[in-house]
Amino acid sequence: NVANDRMQAMLRAEADNADAAQAASDVNARIARALSRARAVAGVDASTTGYSSFQITEPNRPPRWRVSQTLVLEGSDFAALAGLVSRMQATDGLVLSALNFSVSAATRRAAEDALTQQAIKNWQQRAQSAAQGFGSATWRAGRITIQTNDFGRPQPMLRASMAAADARAPVAVEGGMSEVTVTVSGEAILDASRSQR
Repeated sequence: NVANDRMQAMLRAEADNADAAQAASDVNARIARALSRARAVAGVDASTTGYSSFQITEPNRPPRWRVSQTLVLEGSDFAALAGLVSRMQATDGLVLSALNFSVSAATRRAAEDALTQQAIKNWQQRAQSAAQGFGSATWRAGRITIQTNDFGRPQPMLRASMAAADARAPVAVEGGMSEVTVTVSGEAILDASRSQR
């Protein structure tokens, strides 16, 4: 298991209004403020996604427009990112849609490289033992396959989304662990010419 070292928060700005332009203006202003706030925090990557605008019609109610957009924040400083999320909820009126944890590409690659070397050694030891069991002093590797779990599912631990008593309390987060696995399989070809008789 490898400790998750990346956090991703998805926050949404949403507005309902009879005037589509006013709803859009409200969302645009909140997202612009939030983006500006995010850019001021070192180590936080911010991007926007999922802009939507549609009309809602319900019986016995005047039609209205709902506009929403999502802001995605990513970083490795969990405390700074959690504090930023809390400020955006309290100050910018954004709603936390999702909070995810993962292992960065560099950390995953380093773990996979170390596990690959260990898995190869383990496979070689098993191949040698099997060759001896069949009475062969030597063997050579045939086709070898090395597989990794490139899309390992992180196991995030979100302790609390917000303290009800104080809207300024930061989001409490703990990254948890992700499982990184490497599997080595292949053929051990026995050297028949040197087999012990």
